[in-house]
Amino acid sequence: MSAPPTPRAASRPYRPGVHVTDHGVDVAVLAPHATAVELCLLDGPRDAPTERRVPLGGPHLGMWWASVPDVRPGQRYGFRAHGPWEPAHGLRYNPAKLLVDPYARGLVGDLGYGPETYGHVVGDDLAGDPYGAADGRDSAAHVPHGVVVDTRALPGPDPAANRPWTPWDRTVVYEAHVKGLTHLHPDVPPELRGTYAALAHPAVLAHLLGLGVTAVELLPVHAFASEPHLVARGLTNYWGYSTLGFFAPHAAYATAAARAGGPAAVLDEVRRTVHALHEAGLEVLLDVVYNHTCEGGLPGQHVAWRGLDNAYYYRHLGGVPAALDDVTGTGNSLDFARTGVVATLLDSLRYWAGVVGVDGFRFDLAVTLGRSRDGYRADHAALVAAATDPVLAGLKLVAEPWDVGPGGWRTGQFPPPFAEWNDRFRNAVRSFWLADPGRAAHGLPGHRVRDLATRLSGSVDLFGHGTPPLLRGPGASVNYVTAHDGFTMADLVAYDHKHNFANGEQNRDGSDDNRSWNHGVEGPVTSDSPAASVAPLRRRSIRNLFATLVLAAGTPMVTAGDEMGRTQQGNNNAYCQDSAISWVRWDLSDWRGNQLATARHLLALRREHPALRSERFYSGTPVHEGGPPDLAWYDAEGTEFDHARWHDASIRTFQMVRVARDPDVDRVLLVVNGALDPVEVTLAGDPEHPWCLAWDSVWEHPAEARTAAIGGALHAPAGQVTGLEPLSMRVYVLAAAAGRHPG
Repeated sequence: MSAPPTPRAASRPYRPGVHVTDHGVDVAVLAPHATAVELCLLDGPRDAPTERRVPLGGPHLGMWWASVPDVRPGQRYGFRAHGPWEPAHGLRYNPAKLLVDPYARGLVGDLGYGPETYGHVVGDDLAGDPYGAADGRDSAAHVPHGVVVDTRALPGPDPAANRPWTPWDRTVVYEAHVKGLTHLHPDVPPELRGTYAALAHPAVLAHLLGLGVTAVELLPVHAFASEPHLVARGLTNYWGYSTLGFFAPHAAYATAAARAGGPAAVLDEVRRTVHALHEAGLEVLLDVVYNHTCEGGLPGQHVAWRGLDNAYYYRHLGGVPAALDDVTGTGNSLDFARTGVVATLLDSLRYWAGVVGVDGFRFDLAVTLGRSRDGYRADHAALVAAATDPVLAGLKLVAEPWDVGPGGWRTGQFPPPFAEWNDRFRNAVRSFWLADPGRAAHGLPGHRVRDLATRLSGSVDLFGHGTPPLLRGPGASVNYVTAHDGFTMADLVAYDHKHNFANGEQNRDGSDDNRSWNHGVEGPVTSDSPAASVAPLRRRSIRNLFATLVLAAGTPMVTAGDEMGRTQQGNNNAYCQDSAISWVRWDLSDWRGNQLATARHLLALRREHPALRSERFYSGTPVHEGGPPDLAWYDAEGTEFDHARWHDASIRTFQMVRVARDPDVDRVLLVVNGALDPVEVTLAGDPEHPWCLAWDSVWEHPAEARTAAIGGALHAPAGQVTGLEPLSMRVYVLAAAAGRHPG
């Protein structure tokens, strides 16, 4: 083994990670309780690497550091941390374990799942006493290795230079999985399917642009690892909510050519993909998991943070023996009361925004990021820092506003400029269109319409408070009916119960609060089935759900495949299904093709009509003196809602009129019938401004508008009586503006 390079004084103040200089690398890592830390330079095969150890100086403010000459890009490395093994007091130092650099810009190799990857002694069954003795087996051949990547002068175009900067009122988010979206796409070359590069393939771009979305939100692309219990069952963490590194792209999503070229080539593929999406006018948002890591609970693996400083990085309950304070449901939670943890968050966000060029972030279990010692705080340092950071200025920051800890539900309580996932929107839409009719079919009562009306108008009750009031606007509400977690839209209308047996947990996993409705028959039905009569109503229910999502005030989020009727066969927790259960299908049957055409039509309506894209909360007062109110509600008879009607549980039909800032240019009427019976509706509005029917959810395909036009049924003045079929909705626009919509 050759002699290690001699460290020297750092060429600049400590920057966590490994940074290339003209002479070698600067190295720094945070490990406040360690007594010594070594940089380990690795060569040779991964399963039997040779190792050169370089002692780091320090600690200074908890940081260990050095400048190491003659280390070049492509060098593999890790850390070994020395200190007390006192697990009862939260200190778990074990220098036999090679540790992944949390700041590594690139990683090679997969995490192993043998006893060598545990800090404490475990048997072949991976069971052991986490407070017992330290394990002396070396882990270097069983963990990923960091790779030095030079980010000073990256090749290719700058993906941060051509951002679309789509305003919130025009934003439509498309949540997708890198592999799942393109793995089965027939027009994508086989060598590209399931990769970063495939996202920018012309066939994929044509679908996204034709659909009308403006931002692609990718499930986690930070390097991640699967949990040992999944590996033992022959499964993987498909979604990626198990972070191994906050800076390295997940290499498995890169093309084979990029993987062969090493981490720098993987990073280049990601950057070029982001740039190409920008060129097409699409923003890129990342679903990021900063609340916990892949190391799991105390019985879990010893891979990075646990070995560097378990007592510092992770939340603890404060007793002896030391126990982790798990507010994420994963076994561990990072401690955002620690300055170094907050710094890691910000450094990672800046890196992905500045170097990779992404346009925003959706923060998984974001309440954990705002937890201090006494609970969640909207003015927590991490949230304030992200909101005020100049590198992040103007980017889209979206919180998933809950975790599983005490007081963990915080929808509407994040500070501007954060937007938030609105679970109240999801629940209200599912209840109105699915759960309530399902109950009504059995003679049971449902919810009143006032909750759905509140969600349709932008959820001012959740997002309108603050200083000054109404500051955030409806765009802060990221509306969704489905997401990666839960039933797809097609499954919401086909299953009353989850069917998660493929996950290997005896169907115990996944939510039981689905608010779905199988329309009387559980599971799929075929055209020759005795239950085939439910299929048309199921399809109409999907159209009702999609239209409510797209036409509500706020920011809609579409889950990939819902626009084409994707099914997960009733699995509402497909986190471990890297299989046809999760992948988007592109072979369209007639009804799935019709659903895609409907989705395109509805998104075009939203895009073309300003009345559907309000930047401000509604006041119910005229936009201009003497004009109509910006928002008004009517019952089936065309009578304005009063207090009593909002509290009348028997009312299932209503009308909603919204106007643009210039009411003579654009007004929209939504007519909703959530009853199991047809109703006669007297159209609301101004008789001097006749309506034109732009869409009806009874239409299997938007082209049916042309058939209606032949019969003269498209144009209707206010006051006209018209019949609505059960469980249906219509969209009317001003006849003068009808030429703008795609009907």
